[in-house]
Amino acid sequence: MAGRPAAFVLLGPTASGKSTLALELAARLPIEIVSVDSAQVYRGMDIGTAKPAPAERAKVPNHLIDLADPTEAYSAGRFRDDATRAIADILARGRVPLLVGGTMLYYRALAAGLDDLPPADANIRAAIDAEAARRGWPAMHAELALIDPKTAARMQPTDPQRIQRALEVWRITGRPLSALRNSLALPPLPFELKTFAIMPRDRAELHRRIAARFDAILKAGLIEEVKALKTRYRLSAEMPSMRSVGYRQVWEHLEGAYGSATLREKGVAATRQLAKRQMTWLRSFKDVENVDLANGAEQLAARIRGI
Repeated sequence: MAGRPAAFVLLGPTASGKSTLALELAARLPIEIVSVDSAQVYRGMDIGTAKPAPAERAKVPNHLIDLADPTEAYSAGRFRDDATRAIADILARGRVPLLVGGTMLYYRALAAGLDDLPPADANIRAAIDAEAARRGWPAMHAELALIDPKTAARMQPTDPQRIQRALEVWRITGRPLSALRNSLALPPLPFELKTFAIMPRDRAELHRRIAARFDAILKAGLIEEVKALKTRYRLSAEMPSMRSVGYRQVWEHLEGAYGSATLREKGVAATRQLAKRQMTWLRSFKDVENVDLANGAEQLAARIRGI
């Protein structure tokens, strides 16, 4: 890494222990945390995103949190710009930047650049949503599989956000999303990224942690948080903020789609699906070093000091 300073990254699926490990590292090193979380960027979305509490932020500076209202769309491109500035500022202060999170698209945008894709088209998205309301998202996924089998194979039939985007790209450009995934030419980062990952080996234990986490955020007041957001902002179910895992299920519950028991069931299932997608992303990344949680803080602190 001669010539450029190092910024460190800690990735992992939801409920894998990233935040706890980051705080343990911060007790050993002069770390400032840069969030890699597409939901923590939104103001007022605190409980469902497990956003660091004010007391934690007072001890360890956290960046890229509370940047946008939940009515806004926050993109991977904006993340790349914001993260680059935050990391440069941390390095200028002589401290250690540690990027922590599970939004793999954001990490990819920072590490590998952005895909040359068209911007969103509200009219086309509305048309796709209307079709999905009539036919169901599995049918939309089947349509995508005929158009772009490579992209369809990477997503679940119950993943409306990604299915919608892939169909939108096809309808705008007439080309499949998989054919357009070429990184734009961007200037090199002014720092090197050294990436570590938590890859849970015990899937049953991860599922137990996911269930416990969802129960905890429900107990902490996730339903009341979503009620307050709906009162404060002019939200809709199709906004990216309300598509976040947990928030989507609470929204549907508040709209009368199902009761409390089903809310919990659907929330846990959606979180497990998210973790599965995150681990698929992680396995596709190169130059990522796995961290053993048994002695993760000491191991990682030693590696960072060595670099």
